[in-house]
Amino acid sequence: MSKTFEPERLRGLLAAVQGLLQEMRSAAARRAAAVDAVPHDFRASASNLIHYLTVRAHDLRPLQRELAALSLSSLGRMEGHALGTLAGVERALQALVGDAPAADPAADCPSGAQAADLLAARSAHLLGGRPRNRPARIMVTLPGDAGRDPDLLRRLLDAGMDLVRINLAHDDASTWSEMVRALRGAEAQTGRRCRIFVDLPGPKLRTGAVEPGPRVLRVRPQRDIFGRTIEPATLTLVEPGCGAAVVGPQVPLRDGVDLRVAVGDQFVIVDARGRRRTFEVTASRDGAFECRGSRTAYLTSGCEVVLRRGGERLWRGWLGELPALPGAIGLAVGDLLVLTKAQVPGRPARPDAAGAAPAHVPCTLPEVFSAARPGQRVLFDDGKIGARIEACSADEIAVRILETPPGGARLRAGKGINLPDTDLRLCALTPQDRQCLDWVAANADVVGMSFVQRPEDVVALHEELERRGRGDMGIVLKIETRLSFERLPELLLTGLRSPPLGVMVARGDLAVEVGFARLAEVQEEILWLCEAAHVPVIWATQVLDSMARTGTPSRAEVTDAAMSVRAECVMLNKGPYVAETVRFLAGVLERMQAHHAKKSSMLRSLHVAGPRPEVTIPAAQTPGA
Repeated sequence: MSKTFEPERLRGLLAAVQGLLQEMRSAAARRAAAVDAVPHDFRASASNLIHYLTVRAHDLRPLQRELAALSLSSLGRMEGHALGTLAGVERALQALVGDAPAADPAADCPSGAQAADLLAARSAHLLGGRPRNRPARIMVTLPGDAGRDPDLLRRLLDAGMDLVRINLAHDDASTWSEMVRALRGAEAQTGRRCRIFVDLPGPKLRTGAVEPGPRVLRVRPQRDIFGRTIEPATLTLVEPGCGAAVVGPQVPLRDGVDLRVAVGDQFVIVDARGRRRTFEVTASRDGAFECRGSRTAYLTSGCEVVLRRGGERLWRGWLGELPALPGAIGLAVGDLLVLTKAQVPGRPARPDAAGAAPAHVPCTLPEVFSAARPGQRVLFDDGKIGARIEACSADEIAVRILETPPGGARLRAGKGINLPDTDLRLCALTPQDRQCLDWVAANADVVGMSFVQRPEDVVALHEELERRGRGDMGIVLKIETRLSFERLPELLLTGLRSPPLGVMVARGDLAVEVGFARLAEVQEEILWLCEAAHVPVIWATQVLDSMARTGTPSRAEVTDAAMSVRAECVMLNKGPYVAETVRFLAGVLERMQAHHAKKSSMLRSLHVAGPRPEVTIPAAQTPGA
């Protein structure tokens, strides 16, 4: 007899599987209250999530290899029906060892086909029906001017867009309503229905204002590879009080009202470096003089300017007050940066009477100062700058810069701050969000909750929707922080109480929080957990981003887009080539559906599943042992 089928070996496997089944039943009994809180039609999903989390607390890879050697299930597709998969393996092993089969413990659990049907039905309820030729829907983020561009919306619908996304962190209610009216018009013309997904702004954890930079303007021509000018440097000089519409860089004249300027005249400016630069007038109207030159100039307030016609000087004056450049704080590895609760504009480090004063910048979220602790990480500007907290007080947090791009970094106002180790304990639903919900209830089909981190956040949003008569509205939980990922099981169980429910893998912030090296692993785990709960997933952030911006995708982006076929919806961002990108993505998804149906995986233990249980999984035997 082959050693693969030795009775002792088979009974060891059977004992391991039965131990897992017993553990799953015990876990379901302990969490019965959580399951009972879910509407009846969703309890099987809540139970299956608990079963799946229980079994995934183990490293199942040895068991997978043993079962595969017996040509039994390798457990790699158990997400949607965990108990039924293990029960089927138990019955097969009982048959191999000659035991009478036990009663089916999974009689009330969905089968594999039923689990797939549940996920499909809930995806259709939340996101709309599945497109005819591809497995995943396509959602597109609308630019702020989409309401004034009906042709864009028609082209997006014709290309295959299934949902629009309106980001309420930008623009206002009148602009959002304009987008909705334009979309409804495009729907009528194309005959295609499109659902409206809106993102609530959520808490804004960003750098505050920074002291403005110098008042200087650089104007320069464009040159070819040989240094020849292909586009001249352009600017518009304007008289004081000029009300004319100006295109391009605008430079005020401090003096000189009612100058008699003609096309072909020249303004000669002594720039900030003391170099004379000549700009020829190409248009003159209502005190605004469009000019072009062939050399680079650095212009500042008070630069001398002379108007010449031919060899004659007509007027001499000075440039007026130029706008300041956006402020920036230069940072290098080893520098100290102080975050302040007071919204005093930030500035770089500089010497003072007591020595060197470190750089400082305000933080827009005051809750940070009571929650942060020394030793925790702080990341700025999408993770480009890494730091660690050295000291905290009620009003300041001192961080030491540990990572920057080569050559250092420049931190500006309005840049994101991530604290992946800090539990901020703030409500994801802000006062601004609650104001937005009046518009959301009247116009949207689905609402995305930003910065969700606790079950209480989900409950609060559902209560607000119920107050507005929209308790039936779909809620999508945006998983964008390390804490929201680690708490995803509880967030799912809470969200299942008030379906329809979905999850967005917000991969931009999530990558910063968990580290880029872990992003692929984390997004896989989110897909698995959501499939176990029969909850649809939106794959988001920078999908085919280069193509939407430039018209040409990168190889890495095409691979990423192909992998998104495992989600129920894929989100594209705005860009001048977004309609072409929708059509391209639709083709990729259509072709990939013949190759992918979710996945088959090796099942190491998941940290998010909780503490490791006591059941022993037998070690895999080497071939021929």
